[in-house]
Amino acid sequence: MIVLEVIATTVADARAAERGGANRLELITAMGEGGLTPSIGLIEAVTEAVDIPVNVIVRPHSRSFVYDADDYAVMLRDVRAIAKTSANAIVIGMLNAAGDIDTEGLTHAIDAADGKPLTFHRAFDDARDLRAAFDKLLRFDAVTNVLTSCGKPSVLEAESTIAELVAQSAGTRCTVLAGAGLTVDAVAPFVASTGVRAVHFGSGLRIDGKGLAPVDGARVRRVRERLDAL
Repeated sequence: MIVLEVIATTVADARAAERGGANRLELITAMGEGGLTPSIGLIEAVTEAVDIPVNVIVRPHSRSFVYDADDYAVMLRDVRAIAKTSANAIVIGMLNAAGDIDTEGLTHAIDAADGKPLTFHRAFDDARDLRAAFDKLLRFDAVTNVLTSCGKPSVLEAESTIAELVAQSAGTRCTVLAGAGLTVDAVAPFVASTGVRAVHFGSGLRIDGKGLAPVDGARVRRVRERLDAL
């Protein structure tokens, strides 16, 4: 089965996505800023409301993906707190000033997650060398997904690069999670072309395709049907 991950920002979003056939949620707040860390109260409410896995973003601000010591202090506190909830995984990402994966920061996040797996989010897309960055992430067993559009505004513009990353991940524990710009009509041809086994939707599965609108369960259902037909 191809995994369908849907962004949720509220309990209602989470329920609508689950009813529509989503396999997994990414829980965030501040959709307009690309996603920031949600409150513990929201995390607990969502994990109680649905039966599918809930992955929770840890991102302290939207200024950049290069973090200072104070940012890391906040992030690691959040990771430790989320690790004590029923959340499935942590969604996080960090780069150094040179545009490489901040492996030291990632190691600290893995330690703080206390055994929960990590998705490395689209901070990856800002890395100076995507293939080298992906190779670094593949060395971390705790990183089980990498969310990416390969640096493009829409993943539909990056089919060949996505396919290359899928090939690079063969035989590892890490899945390429393709997201940004996917649509109901485009998702099946995209999956067939690239070989991805997991897709991620935000605005594309919201009412009228608007990022700040609620999740549209009917759209989720249509994507699920297209994926199941492959």
